[in-house]
Amino acid sequence: MSKISLAVAVKLKSVLSKRIHELEEEMGRVAYIDMEKGSQLPKQARNLIEVEKDIEEVRKDFRLLDRLMYKANIENEIIFNNESLAIVEAIEFASQLRARARKYKEFGSTAKEEFLYPLGDSSSMVKVAMFDPEDYRLKALDMERQANRLSNLINAKNYAVELDFDSDRYF
Repeated sequence: MSKISLAVAVKLKSVLSKRIHELEEEMGRVAYIDMEKGSQLPKQARNLIEVEKDIEEVRKDFRLLDRLMYKANIENEIIFNNESLAIVEAIEFASQLRARARKYKEFGSTAKEEFLYPLGDSSSMVKVAMFDPEDYRLKALDMERQANRLSNLINAKNYAVELDFDSDRYF
């Protein structure tokens, strides 16, 4: 059996999903035919049973690939900040780091004090940040750096991990 990297498997899963969609559309095209009543049925290049057979083979490959990918994402680990993380956990952690970076950027882009509206002639309402925006701008940069580093480790691992899957029918 040939092997593919986990990175290639991610792309292949997308290819298989698209192929399933195309075959479903083909099923609709070959299932019915508009014709004059009493005339001879036209010859079709493929019939519904042939298309169904093809779609079931692709679906079976999709399920196998999905199982192999999930297994690889659980069994293979990445070392990040001296901590061992399964790939699936590392993917989620990278998403969380990016979410934190977005929130920190939001806080980092605010003013320390913002005028809201006047209160009569001698006073006004202001919104005061209970934190230092510059600290959060710097935290955002750090979170983005960490997320990028982790994503690079995930990508490298995805190219290193191999799955037993024959992709010759699709690539």
